[in-house]
Amino acid sequence: MKKMRHVLTLLFLLVSAPIVFAQANADCTIKYNLFKGDYNAKNYENAYENWLWCMDNCPTLSVNIYKYGVKIAENKLENASAADKPAATELVMRVYTQRLKHFPKDKAAIYDDIASFKREQGATDDEVYVWLEKTFKEDPIELSPKNIYKYFDIILNKYKDTDTQKVFDTYDEVGEAVELKREYYSKKIGIINAKDSTKISSKDVKNRKIYQQLTTNLSIVESGLDQKLATISTCERLIPFNRKNFDKFRTDGIWLKRAVSRMYNKECTDDPLYDELVEAYVQADPSPQASVFYAGILMKNGETNKAMDYFKKAVDQETDSYKKAGHLYKVAQILSRKGRKSEARSYCYQALKEQPTMGKAYLLIGSMYASSANSCGTDIVSKRMVYVAALNKARKAKSVDPSIGSLANRFINSYSDNVPSTKDLFVAGVKSGTSHTIGCWINETVRVP
Repeated sequence: MKKMRHVLTLLFLLVSAPIVFAQANADCTIKYNLFKGDYNAKNYENAYENWLWCMDNCPTLSVNIYKYGVKIAENKLENASAADKPAATELVMRVYTQRLKHFPKDKAAIYDDIASFKREQGATDDEVYVWLEKTFKEDPIELSPKNIYKYFDIILNKYKDTDTQKVFDTYDEVGEAVELKREYYSKKIGIINAKDSTKISSKDVKNRKIYQQLTTNLSIVESGLDQKLATISTCERLIPFNRKNFDKFRTDGIWLKRAVSRMYNKECTDDPLYDELVEAYVQADPSPQASVFYAGILMKNGETNKAMDYFKKAVDQETDSYKKAGHLYKVAQILSRKGRKSEARSYCYQALKEQPTMGKAYLLIGSMYASSANSCGTDIVSKRMVYVAALNKARKAKSVDPSIGSLANRFINSYSDNVPSTKDLFVAGVKSGTSHTIGCWINETVRVP
């Protein structure tokens, strides 16, 4: 009889268990849909109870429990009394930690969100740094623009007097992350711009505006990082620092790439060490970028034909259009510095063919035009008309690449101050609105203002 009772109990459990689980799943689905409906209606207070029940009882039902839950928990925090704020703060953190446990796929992005939340709550730099470091180690590309800046700022303050190499390495790594993010958004913008104008949807327009704002934010961050590093990245400090470490990293392609790039960007290229670093870089990593730098020192040493061969080799090696545009622009910069302006302009246009949103290529052309005003004009009006051509290029730069708007505005204002005045045109007998052809290497027709 006792054995029979055990058998019947087991049968009951086997039959009832699926019913219990089915009921639990049904409850989860009902409460999930209820809180989701309130969330979509932005009624976060009403969503709270059902959402919290799902957090407690159905933690693996959907990642949306956590994606939406952050906003619900933050709303609770915003409306909490002073006495309830600690518990409400802990609830927000619970959303993040529970998501990391059950849906860890986007780990780096979650760490970055936690760092941002900690900053908003007034946490110390040390507390924030813990989460920024986790993000950086997991995937530096997931650092938000504000957190990129904050992460480097903390590193700089911690190590500028004790570990310069760590500061430089961090700067380079976050800079590379910025460039990867910029590349991603620039390609998105390029895809939209490549569409027929009649086929660009309202969603495309909205997304393009978002991507442009994100690239603008990245440009602001990049400028801020450069300013932060400026005090310890002068030629006077870079040259002895790189000389001291050169033997140790002579075959390290990554270290050499970063050392060369820093010296190039800071215009420390006249020092013999720069040539040594570039030659070692080409040996350690015969990449397109290394070829561009090597061609630059060949150009500097008067080996023009060989330099042009290396420039061509670098461009031909690259298959990615965004990266190819970067190499072409770098070639244009080098040629511009050597005074070979017509060739530099040609490379700028080649870069723009690969990446039409590269506003800085137009700015480089404009700056070369402006620097040629005296040599490409014979009188006050013809000289000042060169600034009109430069102004057109600066405006074009801003229109194709809003992310460099503030920089383009500085060029626009400078060139605008130098275009021919009404008095200049009257004295010269030149009528406003007529065409004017600039000679010299520029050879471009513009409209008289």
